[in-house]
Amino acid sequence: MNITLIRHGQVMFSDKKKINGFNNVKLSQRGVFDTLNLRDDISENHYDICFMSPLARCVETAFLLVGDRVLTQTDDRLLERNMGNFVGKSYNNYNSKKYWDYNLNLDDEGVEPIQDLFKRCNDFLDEIKKKYKDKDVMVVSHEAVIRVLYCIINDVDVNSNLKEFEIPTSYVKEFKI
Repeated sequence: MNITLIRHGQVMFSDKKKINGFNNVKLSQRGVFDTLNLRDDISENHYDICFMSPLARCVETAFLLVGDRVLTQTDDRLLERNMGNFVGKSYNNYNSKKYWDYNLNLDDEGVEPIQDLFKRCNDFLDEIKKKYKDKDVMVVSHEAVIRVLYCIINDVDVNSNLKEFEIPTSYVKEFKI
C-alpha cells in the first residue's frame, strides 16, 4: 500500500499562536493558497481513497486536493488530539515535551494521553492496511495525528523525543507500507 500523509493548510487566526484542538476552524486565505499549490504538486499522483478528519480544515483541504475525483471518507480516529483546557490558549501555556512523553502519558488539563492517540492511529493504520493493501491512500489530518502516523510507519522509538521533527501546515509525505 502507498500512503500519503497530508497536514491541513494554515487555519484562520493561526497568526495568534493559539491552540485549536477540536475547534472547527476553516482554512485561512493562506491555507487555501498553499493547498492549491500542493494540489498542483501532487496532481500526477493517483489515489484510490482519501481519508480525512471530520473537522472543517481537513475536509476543506481534502476537497481542494482531490475534489470529487477520489472517494473520500471521514474517520473520527483522524481527529486532532484533544487538547482539553489548552484550547484557545497560547502555545506558551502548553509544555509539549511533557505531553509528548510516551511514558508519562499525562492526561491532566483534559489533554488526550499520548498512548491513547497512538492506539487510535494504530487502529486506523491496521484497518486500512487490511482493506486497502494494494491501493494508494491519502490521509488528511492534523499535526499530532500526522506525527504519530509518521512515528508508527517509521517505527520511531516511543522513548525518543517525539517532537524532534516539524510537521508544518500543508506537510506531505509519501510512504510504501
